Amino acid sequence: MKIGELSAATATQIETIRYYEREGLLPAPARTQGNFRSYEAAHLERLQFIRHCRGLDMSLDEVRVLLKVKDDPSADCGDVNALLDAHIGHVTTRIKELRLLERQLKELRQRCCDAPGSQQCGILAGLSKAASEPSVPGSDARHLRSVHAH
Repeated sequence: MKIGELSAATATQIETIRYYEREGLLPAPARTQGNFRSYEAAHLERLQFIRHCRGLDMSLDEVRVLLKVKDDPSADCGDVNALLDAHIGHVTTRIKELRLLERQLKELRQRCCDAPGSQQCGILAGLSKAASEPSVPGSDARHLRSVHAH
């Protein structure tokens, strides 16, 4: 199948497919005589696997580890267990950060219960005050960060 067909079958943008090829996550396909990429069923299955892992918010490095184990039938799946345990930890941390963010937003929302002019808006005043406060390195509660590397 051509790259457009693979793209449609997996709901993946063509540039993303090419990126996964450059990153070594997806093997380079054979080429036709006209130099078009020719993908096989194995490419489709692998791309579906990658997309599912990414849908679970796994980083590309985590997907690489999973693919490495998946590609080696004799590999011990202990690495997969460890990776998933670590990822669960990342998700747990992210949930805590999101709950903190929710509380901060709700507290901010409570500063303005009606619709006065913008100069009296408690939300804007709160945002301005928080933005001007110096942050302590490593403890910036005003910014929700990703909990693990790309």
